[in-house]
Amino acid sequence: MQTPSLLRVATVQFQHRPSDKKYNLACIHQFIDQAAQQNVKILVLPEMCITGYWHVPKLPDSAVYELSETLHDSPSLAPIRQRATELDMIIGVGLIEKGLDGKCYNTWVACMPDGQYHAHRKLHAFEHPVIHSGDSYTVFDTPWGVKAGILICWDNNLIENPRANALLGADIILAPHQTGGTHSSSPYGMKPLDLSLWKNRKQNPQALFDACQGENGRGWLMRWLPARAHDNGVFYLFSNGVGLDDDEIRTGNAMVIDPYGRIINESLLVEDDMVIADLDLNLLPTSNGRRWLTGRRPELYRVITDILGYETDMRRVRFASQNSPTIRHKK
Repeated sequence: MQTPSLLRVATVQFQHRPSDKKYNLACIHQFIDQAAQQNVKILVLPEMCITGYWHVPKLPDSAVYELSETLHDSPSLAPIRQRATELDMIIGVGLIEKGLDGKCYNTWVACMPDGQYHAHRKLHAFEHPVIHSGDSYTVFDTPWGVKAGILICWDNNLIENPRANALLGADIILAPHQTGGTHSSSPYGMKPLDLSLWKNRKQNPQALFDACQGENGRGWLMRWLPARAHDNGVFYLFSNGVGLDDDEIRTGNAMVIDPYGRIINESLLVEDDMVIADLDLNLLPTSNGRRWLTGRRPELYRVITDILGYETDMRRVRFASQNSPTIRHKK
């Protein structure tokens, strides 16, 4: 099959409701309708958008299991898989998976036009003690001659993960998130937004907009996200929550980035929105990151896979205080 030069994609930001699958799925299907009207071929929706996100850390174990679904017979996924087939579209959504091993996972599922699906379990899960981390990358062929990889939220913050996806052949990284306006223990890392900004959004929308575009929203993303695309020679489809999520404000900032780290299109709204872009696939072969991959010296990189002794549990890292363990560099 001949690869098209342009591929139309869309990425979404929306405010889910905690544990309200009926409402969340209604929103998801509205975005599917909009994408279909615009002839979109890949639609990316946020992390855990079916189940809700930031209330989950506060749930008892039993409630997390109650929210979870096995994928092969998921009542939430079944109609989405059907629509992916009918519309000849890849539709990606996030939920809590109940694995056949009895464990729960933060999983994002790419429903394919042929009726199949590719499920990625977040590699660096911290949301709840009963939610376990995945142990493999998810890179797959699309019907349009390019490969896609999936990385969920924090997966993208560890630079080894997008590089591994690129080495496995990914041309596009599907990057569902729930981020912006959240806490980082690093003194100059991202910080929460004042909840009054959301409460007073109708009286003072500019203040909320400025905060979401500022250092704890888009400004934070710009420090690293375009570099992931540029350095690996891949397109990035960044999807995110927006608005109040339990006791944090998600900043939206849905965007599509090209292999040179340039923003093709992005949302400037602090509300539910969908961003559409046509990917110029001809950019891939000659992009800086794609060319630089051919200059790698793998014999130098053993240190990347060595265990150095300071590695720790992901929940401990995510919720660490300023007194977190000191990193000891290899000598």
